[in-house]
Amino acid sequence: MPEMNIIQAVNDCLKVEMRRDSRVVVLGEDVGRFGGVFRATVGLQEEFGPDRCIDTPLAENGIVGCAIGMALYGLRPVAEIQFADYVYPAYDQIVNELAKMRYRSGGEYQAPVVIRMPAGGGIKGGHYHSQSPETIFIHTPGLKVVYPSNPADTKGLLAAAIRGDDPVIFMEPKRHYRTARGEVPEGEYLVPLGKAAVLHEAAGRSARSVTILAWGAMVHTALEAVEKGIGQGYDIELIDLRTLLPFDIETIVASVKKTGRAIVVHEAPRTCGFGAELAASIQERALLHLEAPILRVTGFDTPFPYALEMEYLPNRERILDAIERVTNG
Repeated sequence: MPEMNIIQAVNDCLKVEMRRDSRVVVLGEDVGRFGGVFRATVGLQEEFGPDRCIDTPLAENGIVGCAIGMALYGLRPVAEIQFADYVYPAYDQIVNELAKMRYRSGGEYQAPVVIRMPAGGGIKGGHYHSQSPETIFIHTPGLKVVYPSNPADTKGLLAAAIRGDDPVIFMEPKRHYRTARGEVPEGEYLVPLGKAAVLHEAAGRSARSVTILAWGAMVHTALEAVEKGIGQGYDIELIDLRTLLPFDIETIVASVKKTGRAIVVHEAPRTCGFGAELAASIQERALLHLEAPILRVTGFDTPFPYALEMEYLPNRERILDAIERVTNG
């Protein structure tokens, strides 16, 4: 299998799916002649033409509105929002139109739109290019929300999202667009939505066992903590959620019942972040199996900073501190 980074996996997936299905179209700012600000759509307009790889005006509400119309007329649009921070002008189209189309029509209409967006910090982008808005879309019935961490999952999940009949918010960890590399299957390749991946298994329950839940860029940070934590004698199970809605509660609960402890890591602000929902879902199903309170390692409740970016983002030391606290509590 060839080795790719996340950008290459996105590009490969889009080419495979556009060749497979003439209904798949790509639209967004600079996605055509320029190939996208992160170069994820390089070569698409040359191969498929300007009618299937469409450069749009700088108007996110227009991009998403057009994609909804395309989907209602039988196409399968993949819309790119240049940065996740720019999605807010399209929030009304996504939440009040796209997410509700199937429900409001009694199932008569479906809107298979995929909205790709690079999300998160770590690239010195400041407060307008570093946000993690996954929770506001998880809170919206009718959407699916996907947030992979590696190239193989990116290709497989994006293909599954394109082929599905539901609207999908597809968030990509731009901090690791080129640093995360791995083998990616060639040709058609699917990873089912709604299934988490256990990246490191714990041996079982002990005084030093814990489950860590993460997604996107934070999976790589958590892996650093797992490597060091194992060297310090901790028994750690690491789960990459991959799909945030619907999330794989069965895999999560099974792991927490095995280890007796849980830590959630995400870079979005702490208050009302997705970690709170995960903590509530775990305690509803596994309270009597918990040896300690569920802890969260998150971003802070402030606008995303520029100069203090790396202090804002969860890091290995903050995760290791949480492991120590949850096992010594």
